[in-house]
Amino acid sequence: MGKYVLKRLLHGAVSAIIVVLIVMVLIYSLLDRNKIFSGDPAYNHTASNTRTTYEYARWEAYGYVDYIPYADYLRDLVKAGEIDAEAQKGAAALGRTAEKDSELTVEYTAKFREYYESQGYEVIRLDADTKKNGQIKSGGNPALFAVKDVPLAQRALKYFMQMFRFDNIHYVPEETDIGERGLTFTLHDPVYGGEKFAPAIIGNGTLHKYLLYFDGQFPYLHQNFLNIQLGESFTVNQGVDVFDTMTETQGSYVLSTVTYPTGVTLERADDLHTATYVEGSRDSIASNAEWFTDDYTNVKIVKVGMSRLGYSFVIGIISTILAYILGLPIGLLMSRYKEGLLDKIGTIYIMFIIAVPSLAYIFLFKAMGGAIFKLPTLFDVESGSKLMYILPIVSLALPSIANLMKWMRRYMIDQMNSDYVKFARSGGLSETEIFTKHIWKNAMIPLVHGVPASIIFAMTGAIITERVYVVPGAGNLLTTAINRYDNAVIVGVTFFYAVLSVVAIILGDVLMAMVDPRISFTDKAR
Repeated sequence: MGKYVLKRLLHGAVSAIIVVLIVMVLIYSLLDRNKIFSGDPAYNHTASNTRTTYEYARWEAYGYVDYIPYADYLRDLVKAGEIDAEAQKGAAALGRTAEKDSELTVEYTAKFREYYESQGYEVIRLDADTKKNGQIKSGGNPALFAVKDVPLAQRALKYFMQMFRFDNIHYVPEETDIGERGLTFTLHDPVYGGEKFAPAIIGNGTLHKYLLYFDGQFPYLHQNFLNIQLGESFTVNQGVDVFDTMTETQGSYVLSTVTYPTGVTLERADDLHTATYVEGSRDSIASNAEWFTDDYTNVKIVKVGMSRLGYSFVIGIISTILAYILGLPIGLLMSRYKEGLLDKIGTIYIMFIIAVPSLAYIFLFKAMGGAIFKLPTLFDVESGSKLMYILPIVSLALPSIANLMKWMRRYMIDQMNSDYVKFARSGGLSETEIFTKHIWKNAMIPLVHGVPASIIFAMTGAIITERVYVVPGAGNLLTTAINRYDNAVIVGVTFFYAVLSVVAIILGDVLMAMVDPRISFTDKAR
């Protein structure tokens, strides 16, 4: 069993990587890169040469190109001590055309061109864009930069190499004076004033101050030793990693009494357990100096709602439980009383779900739920009402119920026609005993395989359902990212879905082996 699981995990990891590579090819090679500017308000306020340089800067941020402005090249020379600030200023002054450059500018632009062309870059010079009277247009200043397309293989390798980050006491630069580096274990977390029994591991020199801690939020035990990075969002949640976007809480702030490391107590929403290191932050902001004793000042905010994964999981798991509670018994009864009234009604329902597009019946039940039962038709994070969960859960459960009814009925009927059922009847067993002791157990074996997938995929949410009911879940996140051309979110969520798919398949195989003794993953000698 262990060998089989390891083998499937390795194959699954390869499959997930292939899926990500395919998505990267679709995004970065087949789709027009100019689409990223369709929802960019800053782009519409640029013109002439400024627009061109803005395009390349954004393409670099999205991973299409490697973009080196001439000004950045000169700054690197200053840092390396090759030129001083005065020479930098003179060399940076580009003329309206290359012919009007000063001797100093000509010298360093030639070095810039020679160096980057030798590295495979294309060096582009934009002359000043002038009006008929000779004045430079708005955004028409001259520009010089080097640019090179980033190969897909390099982009993918960088993505996977940076996916896992292990925090350590050497994260803060060694030359920074932060005191003694190391990890401290305590049974009384300082966040709770040191009075409450709450074990924690606190770091100094690490990115996160708290590497392990307990609190009252699911899953109660939290760690920051290992951080997952799925890429930085550009439009959906600008500047925030995709994994954090899926796992951070949402909604308005939740105020509570917060005791800061200096002993100051305030009514705020800061979560001190999320504190990360920002060099010089304590001295640069007056309030930080008053509240904190070191540069671990960057904290997240406690909010009233759950995370995107949280909403998707709650709605998904309840709909899954509902589907199994209703689908399996009804499918069993349909097979038990084949061609009866219940079987006919169930068949009509199954055909309805199969024939009607999911978007159509979701909107149908949304309209019925709002008009007839006066249920909320839109999800509201700020609302404490549980009624807003009903319609998304029901809409998500409807196709699953039909699917379970269909397959349960089919497997039961297949088993009813088996030879062992005929022998059981000849042995004097009643139909009820045959159904409960033999047919039911055997029919459930193939259905068991889908149980882990149903539970795990509850974390991914339902894309259409969440979109229709405006549920701030993982499924809605993906559609929003597609509409806004947020490449990092699309790739990150796709990888997350791929990993869950692999885990679901493996758990389904393992569960089948546990239920059916005829299935074994152990290699036997022949």
